[in-house]
Amino acid sequence: MNLSRRRFMRQATGSLAAIALASHSRAAAAQPTIRVGACVVGLEGAKQAGLDGVEVGAGGAADTLDIFQAGTRERLHRQMKATGLPVCSIMMSLLNQYPLASDPRAPAWLEQCIDAAREIGAKTVLVAFFGKGDLQSGKQIKEPEFNAAVARLKAAAPRAAAAGVTLAVENMLSAEQNLRLLEAVGHDAVRIYYDVYNTGKSQGYDAAAEIRTLKGRIAQIHFKNGPKYLDDDKPFFERMADAITETGYKGWIVLETSSPSKNGVADAKRNADYVRSLFSR
Repeated sequence: MNLSRRRFMRQATGSLAAIALASHSRAAAAQPTIRVGACVVGLEGAKQAGLDGVEVGAGGAADTLDIFQAGTRERLHRQMKATGLPVCSIMMSLLNQYPLASDPRAPAWLEQCIDAAREIGAKTVLVAFFGKGDLQSGKQIKEPEFNAAVARLKAAAPRAAAAGVTLAVENMLSAEQNLRLLEAVGHDAVRIYYDVYNTGKSQGYDAAAEIRTLKGRIAQIHFKNGPKYLDDDKPFFERMADAITETGYKGWIVLETSSPSKNGVADAKRNADYVRSLFSR
């Protein structure tokens, strides 16, 4: 009887372990590899639209950025708790007017955004290089600005790494030029924020090929389609989704989309539903 009981217990324990392992595997398989956020609605609007989170702005030029103000961070914490949604990233669009490469305040702003991201749980800071901050003339790199930007990113990278934050550079450079930038910085805490419209539409690059070239170096991705819905250009976004899937990217696709119907929440939902459909084909 004792031997039979021990054999039974061993078999039962093994069966329970197998069931637990199978359940864990199913749960892991059910976890989405792509999460859909937006920078065009706030946390409450994102919840209504069925999004997974939001990207928030750092605010305008000031000695202390809005995102670093205690009241702003407290408000975001309350909204995140109320909605159950996270802030996935902080967008430094002010650098388009006050460039990282040249504005004397920019290094301090970068530090403020890193610290704010850590405090609100955001994992990415979008470091923008458009407008006055563009690193190109035509499609040629502006070497002095490029080198200055590299130096400031390199200086901020250890702080970002210590905070568990990635500095994600968004610009109009080609994949090859961005690889040069990343190699010059030489730190894993600095990666690329890839915008498929900026490169594939505005610049006319083969964005799908660029995504493949940047495999493992993309921190986050923007989807937009000018004044239209994303699903108004299905062939383009299907190619983007195929390339993203092939590279093994697992992270956020953030909607930087317009609102053709003038109902921001409804349009964000339509675009988010379409993005999810691309990755469930």
